[in-house]
Amino acid sequence: MAASNQCVPFYDHGHGDARVTEAVVEAQAHHVPLRTIALLAGAAFASSVNIRAIDPLLPQIADAFGSTVGRAAQIVTFFTIGYGLTQLLFGPIGDRLGKYLVVALTTMAAGAATLGCAFAISLDMLTLARFGAGAFAAAAIPLAFAWIGDAVPFEGRQPVLARFLTAQMTGIILGQAAGGILGDLFGWRAVFMILSAVHVLAGLAMLAELKLNPGAQPPSAPASLGFASVLTSMVRILARPWSRILLFAVFAEALALYGAFAYVGAHLRHRFGISYTMIGAVMALYGFGAIAYSLSARRLLDRLGEKGLVVGGGALMATAFAGLAFASRIEVVPPLMMLLGLAFYMMHNTLQTSATQMAPEARGLGVSLFAFALFMGQSIGVAAAAPVMDRYGAEPIFLAAAAALIPIALWFRTRLSCRP
Repeated sequence: MAASNQCVPFYDHGHGDARVTEAVVEAQAHHVPLRTIALLAGAAFASSVNIRAIDPLLPQIADAFGSTVGRAAQIVTFFTIGYGLTQLLFGPIGDRLGKYLVVALTTMAAGAATLGCAFAISLDMLTLARFGAGAFAAAAIPLAFAWIGDAVPFEGRQPVLARFLTAQMTGIILGQAAGGILGDLFGWRAVFMILSAVHVLAGLAMLAELKLNPGAQPPSAPASLGFASVLTSMVRILARPWSRILLFAVFAEALALYGAFAYVGAHLRHRFGISYTMIGAVMALYGFGAIAYSLSARRLLDRLGEKGLVVGGGALMATAFAGLAFASRIEVVPPLMMLLGLAFYMMHNTLQTSATQMAPEARGLGVSLFAFALFMGQSIGVAAAAPVMDRYGAEPIFLAAAAALIPIALWFRTRLSCRP
């Protein structure tokens, strides 16, 4: 996607083009409802657990239904398709009815759909239930980001979002680790039952917060929720050059990274013959790398600036995937997984922060478009890589991801000056 002549440059501060002072962050902290955000984080945690808990179990699920890993990966693909498609529904509904209420209700609905996964009697039935779980889990993280965008001014938003990221990443860590451990101990159906309970508890806690704190549910935003008004808002957002740049960037990023990441567990099982528990533990280190970013985001932002975070993240992701492709000993893999988590969020958190300001007048819809592009990229990447995985293994997939991520990062760096 070429840069547009309509781009408006923004000021570059040299050492940090989005510098945030401690004083600004501390001043904003007094106005941030911490308990309300913590419960939002609980819903994000549940959604994140559900996204990644199944990755280590793909070989086990394939064996259970007499299928290949590549075909079993359709449960990942359809979860992300459901997750991506319903972004375009829940964003406007959140803007109209209140983001907090919508997150609470959809989180509980995701729990019901996930419980259905536990009782699937065929791979196709499991795939359909995963689609439903993804469709309802979709609301939590994007609407939480949009809610924080409403509550925290842009100049202090990236560190706050990075801290919020800790809950999301904890979900990924526990999801991958617990998925492998519980899969070894009790089987994959037990994993879905526990995931269901996590969703329901998170949703109930948010509903209780709405009764205790009516301020968690702001007044309705748009005057209308009709199809025509939503479509008009969407067209208005997509007409902006910066919106198109941002959406293409996150689509390409997800296509490259998640199209390869979904097969890490199967690759570790095939190459090293390790247990599902060990696979889950190794893959959970990706989340620890992301948490390391969230704890150091403010310092990294001050030192590298947004452009440095984007390029550095792309280069380190490429390094990690190349290392995974050539690793001949399991001892090499854990540090590569941590590096991958750190590197991804160096780049992705910059994209996330920009997404919260893409459409301030309809922030739920704007962030939902961003999430739609993210999960469409992921689902297409996983599906496109499936036949390669079945025929050649994961190594070519990892090398292709490494080759794509650096150009994507360099391209987006040059387009950052297009942000209004």
